[in-house]
Amino acid sequence: MNPRLDQPLRLGTRRSKLAMSQSGHVADAVRAITGRPVELVEITTYGDVSREHLAQIGGTGVFVTALRDALLRGEVDFAVHSLKDLPTAQPEELVVAAMPLREDPRDALVARDGLTFEQLPDGARIGTGSPRRTAQLNHCARALGKRIETVAIRGNVDTRIGFVRDGKLDAVVLAAAGLNRIGRGDEATDLLSVDCVLPAPGQGALAVECLASDAELIASLAELDDPHTRAAVTAERSLLAALEAGCSAPVGALADLLADGQVVNEMRLRGVVGTLDGSTLVQLSTTGPVPQSYDEAMALGRELADEMLAKGAAGLMGERSL
Repeated sequence: MNPRLDQPLRLGTRRSKLAMSQSGHVADAVRAITGRPVELVEITTYGDVSREHLAQIGGTGVFVTALRDALLRGEVDFAVHSLKDLPTAQPEELVVAAMPLREDPRDALVARDGLTFEQLPDGARIGTGSPRRTAQLNHCARALGKRIETVAIRGNVDTRIGFVRDGKLDAVVLAAAGLNRIGRGDEATDLLSVDCVLPAPGQGALAVECLASDAELIASLAELDDPHTRAAVTAERSLLAALEAGCSAPVGALADLLADGQVVNEMRLRGVVGTLDGSTLVQLSTTGPVPQSYDEAMALGRELADEMLAKGAAGLMGERSL
């Protein structure tokens, strides 16, 4: 008997209810694949303890660094991240061994009285900590001929939805994937169309990361990988990197697969950059064959980023919500 089969694999996770839920699903899958016990190791990240708004502390890496440090110190064997939290630069010592099938990438509205976005009154107060959401929500409101006020908020799902329940805000915007993963998807009063609000690059997807030197674990985790999810989010993150934007910049991106009947044969990548007041957006898309390699997916993102920069995206990138 292989002595390693009795030895638990240690999965590093953030302590939030959402992180614990998504890590728990991955742990179950890894147990089934490896036949080994998996124990969750809770790790507090800077993003969890800081009370500053994400746009101020930079967004990029604040939920990731402590998990990666634990991996490098050998305190955990692998870690689960929300992919949108990962910086676009990958450390050489670590590898994203799996990107499981993506959840719903859209943003969800939780509003008072069951209202949809279109039904919100003029001047409605909407909570979000995301400049990307702020820019696009303001743009959508303008298109509907009304004005909204976006209010910077932070906190877990309960805290954010609590602002609506307590009457402090008319609505909040959260990732639909997060609500679904903790069994609260039915609390969304509207799922925002991607024609109105493009999600953050990688939103709804998970990254399962381990040491690049652990070939055996990499091979096991690879069984969780969904190739279409990997191709899509790689293209989205390539766009983000080519725009030289961190997670706190108002950048949205989504790659979706276009099927002809049952055969998926093309990928459409859409990107958006906007001013926070929604007055100016650069929104473009490109469609091509489904990338068959990492390099092809990266090239698709860079190509669209170049087009967006040529249309003036760079001039919108310097803006930050402070």
